[in-house]
Amino acid sequence: MASSPNSTAPARERAALSFYNLAWRWHFYAGLFVIPFMILLSVTGIIYLFKPQLDTWMYADLLQVPVAEQRLSADQQLAIVREAYPQAAVSKYLPPAAQDRSAQFVINQDGRELNLFVDPYSGNLLGTQDALWNLQAAARKLHGDLLIGTVGDRLIELAAGWGIVLVVSGLYLWWPRGSSGAGVLWPRLSARGRLWWRDMHAVTGFWGSALLLFMLLTGMTWTGFWGAQFAGAWNHFPAAMWDDVPKSGQLTGGLNSSSQQTVAWAVEVTPLPASDPHAAHLGHAGHSAPASSTSLLQHVVDTAAERGVQPGYSISLPKGEQGVYTVALFADDPRNDATLHIDQYSGAVLANVRWQDYGLVAKTVETGVMLHEGKLFGLANQLLMAAVCLLIIFSSVSGLVIWWKRRPAGRFGVPPLRHDLPRWKTAIGVMIALGIIFPLVGASLLLVWALDVLLGLWRRQFVASTRSA
Repeated sequence: MASSPNSTAPARERAALSFYNLAWRWHFYAGLFVIPFMILLSVTGIIYLFKPQLDTWMYADLLQVPVAEQRLSADQQLAIVREAYPQAAVSKYLPPAAQDRSAQFVINQDGRELNLFVDPYSGNLLGTQDALWNLQAAARKLHGDLLIGTVGDRLIELAAGWGIVLVVSGLYLWWPRGSSGAGVLWPRLSARGRLWWRDMHAVTGFWGSALLLFMLLTGMTWTGFWGAQFAGAWNHFPAAMWDDVPKSGQLTGGLNSSSQQTVAWAVEVTPLPASDPHAAHLGHAGHSAPASSTSLLQHVVDTAAERGVQPGYSISLPKGEQGVYTVALFADDPRNDATLHIDQYSGAVLANVRWQDYGLVAKTVETGVMLHEGKLFGLANQLLMAAVCLLIIFSSVSGLVIWWKRRPAGRFGVPPLRHDLPRWKTAIGVMIALGIIFPLVGASLLLVWALDVLLGLWRRQFVASTRSA
């Protein structure tokens, strides 16, 4: 016998209510998981935002030098460093970014990575800094992988993905339905207690949602799983750029680490060329090899100047017999980005990747990353992103306060279900779409759903057995 509409309506209502309960629990549990990460990312982000000002204030004796008439060549500076640290391996050279700035070498001494600062005029060694445990490096590494490597990176990615889910679901839950005004578009300042916290959480979240999503999405591009897949799918360069270039089998992104960024995001998936040990003897058409191996680092500096690379770049020194010199400028204005790979024997430029070589997605992401890091528009950009970080902290704290004030008495449970939630089919569609876009979020969603179902079955069996007893 066919069911009548009246008999099926309660079933649909029960299904909707069941989903409401499930989504409500997930929203709050996900929020509790995300909050510590969001606060950590915001605090470390603020530290990194103001890196130029903090570095100048904290390390003026290492960074600033009096200007003189004659500057030592890069190779003379390298010789001084190697004489002072004969057992150290030199991995990177950063030429002075301005006339009154020091040069910097990155060395590995007895298992420690050090930043070594050199006066480029006098050759005096100004001092060292632990490359991994200075304020900025530690903040960046916490921001990237929680100081625990791949596991930390995946946790950060999961938290950022769930942060996006929470922003989208928060917009969905608080979107005006039937009324718009106090408590939705502006807070009821006369309110007190839980209602005040609710209004502030909802209103600031509503107006700041676009910036919150921007910060989370641009940050996701640097994650080790989703970001790597996204880069692999969208960062494509003409294969002809490397047709006649020997390749090492490695990617340029290997020069980056969670504590230090060397090359731009757009070139991370490009091949890392290999030096040809015979190139110095055979020569390269159109390239003039340096007079001797002792002048090669200065030759790389001169090549960068000839190719129009702006100051502020770094030079990664070759690793092994097939290693190359890599000139990398991850510029505040991404239109000035530059990545050059130079043969360590002949001094020939093997690859030269610039802004005009980037695809549309790469250009968009690089511009977004510079906005994210507060570098594109100077102090105004820094202050805007710092305000977003403070907004994230406030949203996290206010969400925690709301949960605490509404939790079931004496328990760490979920607040009572709201009765004015929007249609459940739209909500579940949004969740499924976000789970597909962000696979780690989707996998965790399925896991939580399975655990929730099992826990519900266990509760029902426990209640049934208790009643029968």
